[in-house]
Amino acid sequence: MSLLTVILSRSPSQDPRKRELEEQILAALSREPDVTVATIPHLYDFVEADESLRSVTGSLLVLAWLYPRAIHWTLDRLSIKGQYGNTQIPRPDSEKDEPKNSTNAQARTIWSLDLRDGDTAAMHIAEIQRILRDLRATTPAATSAPASVPKSEIGNQKSKIHRWYPVIDYGRCNQCMECLDFCLFGVYGVDDDGHLIVESPDNCKKGCPACSRVCPQNAIIFPMHRTPAIAGVPGAGVEVQKLDLSELFGAPAAAQLATAERNAALAAAEKEAKPKDNLDKLMDALDDAKL
Repeated sequence: MSLLTVILSRSPSQDPRKRELEEQILAALSREPDVTVATIPHLYDFVEADESLRSVTGSLLVLAWLYPRAIHWTLDRLSIKGQYGNTQIPRPDSEKDEPKNSTNAQARTIWSLDLRDGDTAAMHIAEIQRILRDLRATTPAATSAPASVPKSEIGNQKSKIHRWYPVIDYGRCNQCMECLDFCLFGVYGVDDDGHLIVESPDNCKKGCPACSRVCPQNAIIFPMHRTPAIAGVPGAGVEVQKLDLSELFGAPAAAQLATAERNAALAAAEKEAKPKDNLDKLMDALDDAKL
């Protein structure tokens, strides 16, 4: 029986340093007696229809190349819910973890670790071992729940589809519906209970984070965006400015920039509707290669 399931989300890039760090962590965890280990493709690219991750039961720890807050709410989007597990990985004061829970969170705990923290695997391994010690101290061996993992690799390990869509932090969202009104691409919708949802994620236009900039609660995350406050940096509260430092030198305000990004995405969508020439196909191939 396992006390903890550890899921390692592979980097979408082919950087050998990232691959080496992943393998070091997997090798160390393979020697832990109370851990079940599995790997998945990049978490953000995971398809909602794939039920393999939802088969994992019990306490869960996910390592990914994303901010912990982005990991937590991406899992929530995939209907993998649990209490937010606090970690002790050192972070700058402005990036401390926030104990926000998923909607309808299950009793189990889910810990999220950003593989970009630190240059070596040692820090992540030490944190997992600390969590294991706590679990061993609080979970009687006779009653510990087995972790269900169907195989050591979950999902399509060779997927080349790189997705772009918003993730909602329901710990912050106040259902103001501003994103629903602002988005021109039909990404958002409302469920049967009247709650905001990302209804059609693949309608979102790649590279456009405009709805995040207009969200008054900073509740919309684009995990792959270059700006930390949009990508889900844990300490980014509603007061955090979501613009690059270029704003100090005359860049437009957030609402203006959001509108410009939205309109640019609309223009790009219209261009995509036209037949692509060889140069367009080459640029698409280079973009998908994540070089």
